[in-house]
Amino acid sequence: MKAILCKQFGPPESLVLDEIPSLKASADHVVIRVKACGVNFPDTLMIEGKYQFKPPFPFSPGGEVAGVVTDVGEGVRHLNVGDNVFSLTGHGGFAEEVIGKAATTLPMPAGMDYVTAASTMYTYGTSYHALKDRAALQPGETLLVLGAAGGVGLAAVQLAVLMGARVIAAASNDEKLAICRQMGASETINYSTEDLRERLRELTNGNGVDVVYDPVGDQYAEPCIRSLAWKGRYLVVGFAAGSIPNIPLNLALLKGASIVGVFWGAFAQREPRVSMANFQQILTWIETGQLRQHIYRTYSLPEAPQALRALMNRQVIGKAVVVM
Repeated sequence: MKAILCKQFGPPESLVLDEIPSLKASADHVVIRVKACGVNFPDTLMIEGKYQFKPPFPFSPGGEVAGVVTDVGEGVRHLNVGDNVFSLTGHGGFAEEVIGKAATTLPMPAGMDYVTAASTMYTYGTSYHALKDRAALQPGETLLVLGAAGGVGLAAVQLAVLMGARVIAAASNDEKLAICRQMGASETINYSTEDLRERLRELTNGNGVDVVYDPVGDQYAEPCIRSLAWKGRYLVVGFAAGSIPNIPLNLALLKGASIVGVFWGAFAQREPRVSMANFQQILTWIETGQLRQHIYRTYSLPEAPQALRALMNRQVIGKAVVVM
């Protein structure tokens, strides 16, 4: 079978398309014939050796797939050959086949297409866990979303609107902000041309925001924490801008604020029942049309490195997906 392989750490351009042996399912696992694979920020970190998990070489990136079960290992009860499924595989998804853990592989709802299925778990799973479990976002509260046109950011915008919050979306250009408004953002900030802290002061009448959703980090973190309301919550989701910020902790003290880490992967492993309940709610919203993923572009398997480069260059609005 064909696969995009990382044979040494490096940029997307160092990845190669190669032939590797077909896969066989071990106990508690399944083999999935991949139809679509979501492109996510951890993929870009993994190929450069910057992610906390480092698969042995050679490996294929791509941790979020949708496809058809072709082989079932011993001990698997809820999946059968021929089932349409989506799965969190961690890596291996930029290939014609991938092995998935049965525990993180679920049947696709009837009527869901492969591209939607392959672009749901990371973005909506992360954002709903962040807003519901970590921030306890309440109806009527104000949420600021940084990097609001990215995969997790746009998911956070949509979910917060469904949860009854007022959403301020911040992104780097007007094209991205237009999509955020389409997805329900009440106000927008272009932080390439506007002073982030001053605009937040204007938009909140000096009261500050209740929750900040930050997958970006770097220079934007401190002004956002300074813009929190009393008892505000700052969600540490990621560091897409590259630098991990140093935060003066007296800011949390003065605001009575909380700086809250969001690690959805660990949460899903440690609290599977809560995670599954969250995911069932997400699927209900998708099936009823209340959530819809914005697909930036689909790429063929040989084009997968281009998809990663587009993500790293912050060109992707919503989600990029590799299709087989």
